[in-house]
Amino acid sequence: MAESDLATLLRTMEPVLFPRPYGYAVCDVPPFFPVFATVAEAEGMTVVAVLADLESAGLQSAPWARISLTVQSDLAAVGLTAAFAGALGRAGISCNVIAGFHHDHLFVPWDRRFDAMAALEALSRA
Repeated sequence: MAESDLATLLRTMEPVLFPRPYGYAVCDVPPFFPVFATVAEAEGMTVVAVLADLESAGLQSAPWARISLTVQSDLAAVGLTAAFAGALGRAGISCNVIAGFHHDHLFVPWDRRFDAMAALEALSRA
């Protein structure tokens, strides 16, 4: 069942850091490799995938760490994105968010991934 209470969401968000870097690229045609997400925009299709897969297809990207919140958040829940964005912002960490039906997925600079995890874990304990 999806959770909508902000205090419960924060206390139980349990962020998980994925071990491989991800990347963002724009493709003219659907890629032939597994992707995490696609976003259709007027300028082209944004693809989010494991960085090694993007690079093997000749696509370049900065490395991003994927952190998924394991709590099943309600799409209509109020304040979760603002709370984790604020915590990461105070730590000077940029964040791109993709919301799935069940979970939120955060993409932070690869070299700040451990700092981001610490900020999210501190937010969860607060």
